[in-house]
Amino acid sequence: MLRGLWKLTWVELKIFLREPMGAFFALGFPVVLFLIFGRVYGNETGVMTRSIPIFAVIGIATSGILSLVIIISIYREGGILKRLKTTPLSPITILTAHFLVKFILIAMGMTAIFLLGGAMYNIPFTDNLFSFVLAFILCTVSLVSLGYVIASIVPTARFAQPIASAVVYTMIFYSGIFFDVGKISSSLTYVAQVMPLTHAANLLSGVWEGDNWSNYTMETIFLLLTTVVCLAVSSKIFRWE
Repeated sequence: MLRGLWKLTWVELKIFLREPMGAFFALGFPVVLFLIFGRVYGNETGVMTRSIPIFAVIGIATSGILSLVIIISIYREGGILKRLKTTPLSPITILTAHFLVKFILIAMGMTAIFLLGGAMYNIPFTDNLFSFVLAFILCTVSLVSLGYVIASIVPTARFAQPIASAVVYTMIFYSGIFFDVGKISSSLTYVAQVMPLTHAANLLSGVWEGDNWSNYTMETIFLLLTTVVCLAVSSKIFRWE
């Protein structure tokens, strides 16, 4: 099983990197956004240092949800998922391979941001790097599981991008990573609290700033519940053809 998983993961990774637009949004988009952000604000007041969790969240959302939904829908419409299901590989192995591809790409994007941040803006690695990595893994698993639910219900590849984009950019806008939504409307605060991206942003930002993980128990529980519920739902409604 593990041999088949790694082989399929390697094949899927090579296929994905051959698609320029997909590779750009998975690897290039967060990095380009980071560089633009740096040109505008610089790091004199620590803006770029504090922005690391923001770009982590954006990278997870764009690659782990948007890109995943588009790829799965294209595979389904093209009959690739149906053919993969007829192979000796189990459905869990096939879907896990897609998750690993997304996780590798997201991790590569974050590594590039770390390296650029250190070289260009003297951003120090957080003292809680281990905790940040664990939080990063939890957030990625949670948001990718949401991506599988969306990929399960999109009707065709034609609608995959607009539907996934609407979900991702709505969550980014209301998650509070760029501004306090509570200052606009108190009702938006309640909207933000039901979005996984909000809790992912809070957890990553807090751990990056050096806070104790125990201060983010609610965020951790919410992300874990999101993972369990989304995986349970997608296992029931996921369509292979």
